[in-house]
Amino acid sequence: MILATFNVENLFERPAAMNLPKWSDGRKILQDFQELNDLISRATYTAVTKKKLLTIMDRNKGLLTQGKSKFIRMREVRGKLVYKPAGKPREIRYNGRAEWIGWFELVEDQVNEIAIDNTARIVKEIDADILCVVEADNRIALTRFNKTVLKGVGGTPYEHVMLIDGNDERGIDVGILTRGQFLIESMVSHVDDQDSKGKIFSRDCAEYRMKLPSGDKFLVMINHFKPKGFGSQSTSNAKRKRQAMRVRSIYEDRRSEGWDLIAVLGDFNDTPESDPLKPLLKSGSDLIDIMAHPKFVGDGRPGTYANGTKSGKIDYILLSPALSNRVISGGIERRGVWGGKNGTLFPHLPEIIKPIDAASDHAAVWVDFQ
Repeated sequence: MILATFNVENLFERPAAMNLPKWSDGRKILQDFQELNDLISRATYTAVTKKKLLTIMDRNKGLLTQGKSKFIRMREVRGKLVYKPAGKPREIRYNGRAEWIGWFELVEDQVNEIAIDNTARIVKEIDADILCVVEADNRIALTRFNKTVLKGVGGTPYEHVMLIDGNDERGIDVGILTRGQFLIESMVSHVDDQDSKGKIFSRDCAEYRMKLPSGDKFLVMINHFKPKGFGSQSTSNAKRKRQAMRVRSIYEDRRSEGWDLIAVLGDFNDTPESDPLKPLLKSGSDLIDIMAHPKFVGDGRPGTYANGTKSGKIDYILLSPALSNRVISGGIERRGVWGGKNGTLFPHLPEIIKPIDAASDHAAVWVDFQ
C-alpha cells in the first residue's frame, strides 16, 4: 500500500499574486490582502483604521479608485466602503463592520496548462493507493483533475475524491484521493478548533478514517501549517507551534482511543530542528519521519521544497510506531520540480522546459507499507 503527500500548488486557478515568477514577488500583496480583511473585520473603524485602509488600498493601483487592482478585488454587497466628497480626498464612509457588507478577495489566474499536465504526470508516477494533496482548489477542481487531466496523461483515476473546505481565504485546501478498496468511513474537520488565542488552523487538520483490505483501521491526518513570510517571524513561528501542539494532542487522543496505524502528513512549512515542530518531532513524540526511517531511499538532497536544500525540508509523512514497523520502503519524487536549465541541479520531467512548466515547487514524498 503506497501513501503519498504532494503539495500541488493549485490545479486550475491560483491567486495571481501567487502565480508570479518568485514567491517573494507576491508576498507584499498577500500581506496587504490579509491586513485589509483584518482591518474591515473590526467592530469599530477608528481614524487610524480608516487611514490604514486607505493607505493600503492606494498602494495597490486601482483598488482605491476602481475597487480592483491587478491582484486584489473589493466585493461590496451592501453599501460602498469608500466615497469621495466633492473637492476632497477619498474617505471611508462607515464607522464599523456592522454598517456594510463586503470583503476583499484575491484575483485569480489560470494555471499554466503544461504545469497542470505535469502535476498529473507526477501523480501517475507515484501511483499511490492513498494520495494526500495540499493546496488543492476545491473538491470540484480536484475531481475534474482526477477524471480528465490524470486520465489524459495515461494515469488511472481514483475512485474516491474528498476535500473539506478549510479556513484559508485564498481557497487552498487539503484533500485526499484513494483507490477503490481504500474506503473512507468517516471524516473529522478541525477548522473551528480554538485555544486562548483564537482559531488554530490556517486551513485544517483533516482526519480521514478508513478500513484497510486487511480489516485494520487506518487514520491519516492531513495538514498545511502557516507559512513563513506573513507578518513577523515570531508571530508565524508561534502560530505553527500552536498548530503542531494541537495536532500532537489530536494524535495522542486517537492513540488512546485505540488507533494504532496513524499517519500525520502534509506541508508543515518548517524544518525538523525548528522550535515550532518540536511537539511533533521531539518533546517525547513517538512519531517517526519517513525521511529519517532506515528504509527511506533519498536522492542526496535533504529538502522537499525548491532546490531540496536542508532549509527546504518542509513536507512530511510522520508515522505512528505500529505503522513505521510496516514500512517496506520510502522515497521522494522530485521530477515535478524545476531542476535548473537542462536539469543541471537534478533531473526533472522532459516536459518541463522552463520554471513555469513545473508541476510544483514541492517534491512529493511517499511510503510503501506491508
